Amino acid sequence: MPPFETIYTDEMVVACNGGGGPLGHPRVYLNLAPHGRVECPYCSRTYISRAMAGSAAPTETAPDAGVAMPSARGPGAARADERTPPRQSSPSGG
Repeated sequence: MPPFETIYTDEMVVACNGGGGPLGHPRVYLNLAPHGRVECPYCSRTYISRAMAGSAAPTETAPDAGVAMPSARGPGAARADERTPPRQSSPSGG
């Protein structure tokens, strides 16, 4: 069995959905404070803060922008099964 994935990030809050698709899990937001690392309770991915890891953090990972979204297809992209919720119309005033 391959080791669980380790993701280094510059953020202190990350979102994990297990990689999306049929093998994914519900999106959870994980707080890396106070230890600078956290493990996803669903998929056991480990997220480590580069700032708290010091110089031991590898630099070959892609830089994160905003909340770390490992399954996103690019900055601001969402999975196909994540649609924006419909707008709610406000009740008309009398």
